[in-house]
Amino acid sequence: MQRKTGEYIIVSTVDEPVKAFVPFPLPPDPPLQISLALQEKLDRALLSLGRLDSISTLLPDPALFLYMYVRKEAVLSSIIEGTQSSLSDLLLFEIDESPGVPMDDVREVSNYVAALTHGIARLHEGFPLCNRLLREIHAVLLESGRGSAKNPGEFRRSQNWIGGTRPGNARYVPPPAEKISDCMAALEGFYHDTRQHTSILIKAALAHVQFETIHPFLDGNGRLGRLLITLILCADKILQEPLLYLSLYFKSHREEYYALLQRVRADGDWEAWVDFFAEAVDYAARQAIRTASLLVDLCREDQEKIGRIKRVAGTVLRIHNALVKKPLLTIPRICEITGLHPATAASALKVLQKLGIVREITGKRRNRTYTYDRFIAILNEGTEPLDIRR
Repeated sequence: MQRKTGEYIIVSTVDEPVKAFVPFPLPPDPPLQISLALQEKLDRALLSLGRLDSISTLLPDPALFLYMYVRKEAVLSSIIEGTQSSLSDLLLFEIDESPGVPMDDVREVSNYVAALTHGIARLHEGFPLCNRLLREIHAVLLESGRGSAKNPGEFRRSQNWIGGTRPGNARYVPPPAEKISDCMAALEGFYHDTRQHTSILIKAALAHVQFETIHPFLDGNGRLGRLLITLILCADKILQEPLLYLSLYFKSHREEYYALLQRVRADGDWEAWVDFFAEAVDYAARQAIRTASLLVDLCREDQEKIGRIKRVAGTVLRIHNALVKKPLLTIPRICEITGLHPATAASALKVLQKLGIVREITGKRRNRTYTYDRFIAILNEGTEPLDIRR
C-alpha cells in the first residue's frame, strides 16, 4: 500500500539547492493495515518481551546481568557508528587500565552506558519520556569524545545529511533546522497518544523511524534512536528494566534495515518496517533470555568446581562473586571489593586459574589483570567489528 509520509522542501545549503524531507506527524494516514501474519509476529514479539521482563525471577542477581548487558549494548550500538571498542576494552577503561583501541572509541561506549543509565533513572523517578529527557540523554552521550563539539543536548541549528560528501549528493537529507522543533514536538505527542492510541510495539517501531528521519541532532542520532526503543518500552511499563536491545539484530541485517527506513520515506511502506521490527524484537528478547540462562549455568558450574576445594572455597568464592559483578579486574580492585589482603587474593586467583575459571592477561609480575573469560565470551557474541568496506 502506498501512502505519503512527508513532503520535500527546497533548502539552500553549501551554495546549492537540495530537497530536504519533512515527515508528517504520526500515526500514519491512512492507518496501518495489519495482516493476520503480521499480527501473529507482533503477538510473538510481545510474548517474548513478557518472558524477558520476568527474567528477574530466574536470576540470582538481575542487577549484575543488567550491568553487563547494558555494556554489551553500548559496544554494539557504537560499533554500528564505526567505533572499534570491544567489551573487554570498555571493562579495562572502567578500571582505569589502558584499552587496546583509541581512547575516543572507548569514551563513546562509556558515554552510552552513562546516557542509558541517566535516562532509565529519570524514568524510574517518574519523569516523562519527552524531548527534554532526550536532550538530557544526548548531553551525556556526547559529553566527551569525538562528538563533544557538536552541541551536546541541543537540537541542531544547521542542516545535516546522511551519506555523501555534501547535501547535494547525500543518500538522504533530513528536515531543515527550522522544522526540527515542530517535528520533535509532534513526535513527543505521539509517545503519549495525544492523537490516537497506538499499541506499544507499533508505537516503538514507528517512533524509531520518525526519530531517524528527523535526525534532530548533529551527532549521535543513530545511538539515541536505538535507545529510544528501549526507553518507550520502559516508559510504558512493558519492561521494568532496560533488557531489550536491537543493535545486534540491526547490525546483522544492516542493509535491510537502512533499505526499509528509506522505503517508509519513499513509499510509505510502514507495514514492511513493522514486520522487520517485530522479528527484531522477538529475536532480541529470546537472545537476552538465552544469554541470561547461559550465564546462570556458567556461574553455577564454576561455583560447584570451587565448592569441591573445601579448604579455601570460601575465599575463592568471594573472588568469583567479584568477577561475576565485574569480569575483568586487577588485584587492587578485587581487594577493594572483597576486603581481602593482596596476598590472600593472589593465592585464591591461582586456584581459579588452575580450575580454568580465570586468566591473567598482562603477563606481568605486578599490576596483573584477571579476566573471567567464559563469562565475557557469552556476552561477546555478535560484538565483532563491522567490515566497513562493505
